[in-house]
Amino acid sequence: MRMKNPPDSMQGEQVLLEVMTALTSSLDLKEVFSESYGILSRVLAADFGGLCVSRPGTPGQYDWPMVRDMPQAFFDRYPEISDECFVSFAVMQRPNTVLRDTEMLSRQEMWNSAMYSLCLEMDMRVERVMSVLLDMGLGWHSGFTLYRENRKAFSEQEQAFLQRLTPILARTVRNCLMLGDLVRQGDLLEQLFRHTGLESIVLSPPTTELMRTPRSTALLHRWFPDAPCGRFGLPLVLLDALEWLSRSGQRMLAGQDVLTFRRPGRSLKVTFLRLPAHPGRTPWALLFQEVFHGAQVPAEWRKRLTPRELDVVERVLNGWDNQTIAEDMGSSLNTLKTHLKRVFVKLAVPSRSKLILLAQERSAEVAG
Repeated sequence: MRMKNPPDSMQGEQVLLEVMTALTSSLDLKEVFSESYGILSRVLAADFGGLCVSRPGTPGQYDWPMVRDMPQAFFDRYPEISDECFVSFAVMQRPNTVLRDTEMLSRQEMWNSAMYSLCLEMDMRVERVMSVLLDMGLGWHSGFTLYRENRKAFSEQEQAFLQRLTPILARTVRNCLMLGDLVRQGDLLEQLFRHTGLESIVLSPPTTELMRTPRSTALLHRWFPDAPCGRFGLPLVLLDALEWLSRSGQRMLAGQDVLTFRRPGRSLKVTFLRLPAHPGRTPWALLFQEVFHGAQVPAEWRKRLTPRELDVVERVLNGWDNQTIAEDMGSSLNTLKTHLKRVFVKLAVPSRSKLILLAQERSAEVAG
């Protein structure tokens, strides 16, 4: 049983620096999280810990790249209780937010849970839990969880400390999953150039370009035809973002290293990845992901909806969330929701997902 007081502000900054250094030292997920867990378990007095990563296309199935002090039998039998796991159920509702067990369920409910019973069978007494779902909006997610075998609750200060680290943990998982396989295959830049399937530019700010894929220049010209450009022929909006990220280091919120640009029927996501440092330089990769949104507003819908409602539907079909639509249309979130409700009634659809599915089906019929 580990017992330690939470770090004060000076100690906390030092530990943050240690963890950030560990998380950016490699693109091997197991390696960086194992090293980071060693620091966090010491500071946060955790007895067990684990990192799981979802498998795209297979809901409820996870890989466990980092596990510490937990018996293999627990993971072999976890599928038996995965549907009743109070930890995953709670953090799924609030991604990128650190939760303590007391925010998930009552003590009595915890003692009656299938997970608690399984842990007792494994001779792994779990009395306290602190967990966070790491989600970068890329179709997969991961979960980082710390456990205590004693009944001393994780404190609000410890929760706040892990919350500060959450954007860094999320980006580390993303970077490792996107580029870790390439590192294992050989030279990172060569593999990035050949095998990601994305257009990319790798820079070593402020003056050096290391590589760019053949079609990246044409893509930038297509998306930013009239935008003012600076170094490397990059639009200033991208250079300004890169300069800000370089100054910020790891201390940024989730989502601040991703820019999304939208046009009718398509979008461009630009992800800024800080690569492992080399002597004398800290390279950054700009990954460009262009997405075409095929579903069009069916002709019969145009006869039944107002121009404002059509604007809403077009943006929904392009994959925009409510907040983005409201901001783009200059309306409040409540007004946007009212428009959506009227659309659902007029088109006799029960939900947003059904609206998108129906539009896709109608588009396929027209195309066929």
